Amino acid sequence: MDKMVSIKGLVIRTTPVIPDMKTDKQVIKLQETPDNVPDGQTPHSVSLCAYEELVDVCKAGDRIEVTGIFRSNPVRINPRQRTIKALFKTYIDVLHIEKVDKRRLGIDVSTIEQELSEQVAGDVEETRKVTEEEEDRIKATSRRGDVYEILARSLAPSVYEMDDVKKGILLQLFGGTNKSFEKGGSPKYRGDINVLLCGDPSTSKSQLLQYVHKIAPRGVYTSGKGSSAVGLTAYVSRDPETRQVVLESGALVLSDGGVCCIDEFDKMSDSTRSVLHEVMEQQTVSIAKAGIITTLNARTSILASANPIGSKYNINLPVPQNIDLPPTLLSRFDLVYLVLDRIDEQNDRRLARHLVSMYLEDTPENASTQEILPIEFLTSYISYARTKCQPRITQAASEELVRSYVEMRKLGEDVRAAERRITATTRQLESMIRLAEAHAKMRLSEEVTANDVSEAVRLIKSALKQAATDSRTGLIDMGLLTEGTSASERRRKQDLKKAITDLLDEMTRQGGVARYSEVFRRIGEQGSAQVEAVEFAEALKALEQEGHVSVGGEGPRRSIRRVTGVA
Repeated sequence: MDKMVSIKGLVIRTTPVIPDMKTDKQVIKLQETPDNVPDGQTPHSVSLCAYEELVDVCKAGDRIEVTGIFRSNPVRINPRQRTIKALFKTYIDVLHIEKVDKRRLGIDVSTIEQELSEQVAGDVEETRKVTEEEEDRIKATSRRGDVYEILARSLAPSVYEMDDVKKGILLQLFGGTNKSFEKGGSPKYRGDINVLLCGDPSTSKSQLLQYVHKIAPRGVYTSGKGSSAVGLTAYVSRDPETRQVVLESGALVLSDGGVCCIDEFDKMSDSTRSVLHEVMEQQTVSIAKAGIITTLNARTSILASANPIGSKYNINLPVPQNIDLPPTLLSRFDLVYLVLDRIDEQNDRRLARHLVSMYLEDTPENASTQEILPIEFLTSYISYARTKCQPRITQAASEELVRSYVEMRKLGEDVRAAERRITATTRQLESMIRLAEAHAKMRLSEEVTANDVSEAVRLIKSALKQAATDSRTGLIDMGLLTEGTSASERRRKQDLKKAITDLLDEMTRQGGVARYSEVFRRIGEQGSAQVEAVEFAEALKALEQEGHVSVGGEGPRRSIRRVTGVA
């Protein structure tokens, strides 16, 4: 007892300031970080007592290193008796709190300013200090022509190729600019970028997630099956000392100002997933539990990975039938990457050489032949850019944004069919703005140029080119992601319904009934494309709901009657 100790951990909860006889006091609950927990054990937690200027320096979700004196206090069995328990209550008297880790990013300044503009404590501690020598090196790197390529290559160098995916994740780490407009009705516009990686097994999705989690300033790594709705948002518990009901922060609230990595996103239950709708757009978590009604901040970027329905991607099916996620949630992701495992002998040989070279010596093939930046410099560069640069959109960039958005909307327009397909939503326009701002930040530029916008559009298209290609026409169609069915699919269903009603009019002129099997056979003979039994049944069901036909009978005697005179 009464020894000086130094421990690292994750802050789980901080109490309000407790006025003491001489100084202010605050009790902090610190938990072991998962990477420091011994094998087969659950993480332990310890109470910290912070005094005077150390009060309110850290908040829930921070990873800190604490130096202090380990003390113990006797605990009475009953306040009226002198008998004390055999177990003493232990705590640490805090002398110093260290927040910064050289391998991690500093927190985004625009996030801090929103809530800590008055409290300077924590403001200085949380952003990474950059020496003059480092600053000169950062500026020299930003002036290079291949800065974008080299930064993307330095991100998870052990993962082979996947350049566009790395570029998307790199821009997510830089992030857009958090804005609040005085004139706008909405007070805040999010600058955080959400990315979804969906694809085949063994395409190093989890490796990328683990890497981002290691360098993100704050953030929690969680898995879909092992998470509950309250575990992501906040849960109510009783404080063992004061016996009061307190709110414990969940994964998304602990990631405020950082990146929340969610693995196995498709295996989440629907009730857990519904929590994310509010977080991904409004960036808040609303709670009404046990008499506690509040709204918590969750200004976090979400990086999620998922497998398709049958674990392996089926290229003959459209995307929504492969990705088992509701369209409302899919449209909230700025970038949806399809990471497919294509069989190609030349590529497979290069990948195998890359993997084997890592086992032989710690120099991945792409790292040994081309220059990559060390992780400390990469995090220092991103932190510097996030702190110093808040780029503004120029007139040329705004015109390019409008043009690109209209072009994306028109992309599905076919001259022969003369039908307009839904190819983008306004969320995609906001995604373009955020990605363009992040690209400008990467160059340490104060202005967003037309080139930044064109790169943002290219990234969205490269993700959507695979993620929303209409399986029938081969054209990009955002309707696949946002509405579940593509425009040509919807048109096909309409044509099938019209063909059925026309055929029934012809077969049942005298008000009779038509045999179900006969109608299905004749519809199949009429069309150039083959009509599946499931499609036919769905079209009939839709017509029945609209009141145009009525289906009666069972099995071979099943018949269809045309209903006329509907108002």
